[in-house]
Amino acid sequence: MNHRIQIGFSQRIQIEWLEYTTNLLLAGHTREQIKTALNGFLQDKLSVGSTSKRSNRDKAITILTRIWVTPTKELLPLRDEGLQLLKELPSKKRLAVHWGMCMAVYPFFGVVAGTVGRLLRLQGSFSSTQIYRRIREIYGQRDTINKPTQRVLRCFADWDLLSDTSTPGIYEANAPHPIDSPRLSAWLIEALLQSNEGKSLPLNTVLQAPQFFPFSITLPSRTAIEANPRLDVFRHAMDEEIVRLKF
Repeated sequence: MNHRIQIGFSQRIQIEWLEYTTNLLLAGHTREQIKTALNGFLQDKLSVGSTSKRSNRDKAITILTRIWVTPTKELLPLRDEGLQLLKELPSKKRLAVHWGMCMAVYPFFGVVAGTVGRLLRLQGSFSSTQIYRRIREIYGQRDTINKPTQRVLRCFADWDLLSDTSTPGIYEANAPHPIDSPRLSAWLIEALLQSNEGKSLPLNTVLQAPQFFPFSITLPSRTAIEANPRLDVFRHAMDEEIVRLKF
């Protein structure tokens, strides 16, 4: 099944929840220990007083653990290097790592991000209605698509990547976060390729992809990209190089 038709990312997730999850994982806690800790951590934030197995708290825990604790097998190398990056990067740079994992594990997240990035590039701002319409064009006219789309948009605003304007439902982008680490840039390329189902992309445009609208990313050298053992760069034409996943 094409994983693009799966939504999955259906809750408003906060960056501090992702940070809490990775801190637990880096401290060596097991999946069950992390789920228990997250349940306690989110008890006064989501589904307060609820013990339902299908509560919003339970759904948020599923999203958080799927992103960082139990991604699919093909994403484990990306996850493992992402954890190393989180250990080494200053706090202001960590957002990009969470962004890359959200995009790779939940392609729906990347589709919404790409739609936002294209509209911002085209017109400088956008309405939530425009996003809903374009997402329905991609996923079909499903009544259930607007709510998860809205929650992803609100994540972007909560993470201080978008700002609400004086007109309700209209968003503008905040200043992009500079990314100048060659290793992080190469890792983000890998995350984008995973989100795009492994499709190869032109090297000179890959880091200007609309999915990266919150960031200003310095293109690393070919040597730096090939230092990532899961990426390959090859010449497609006289003046075009392509980057792809090796496996």
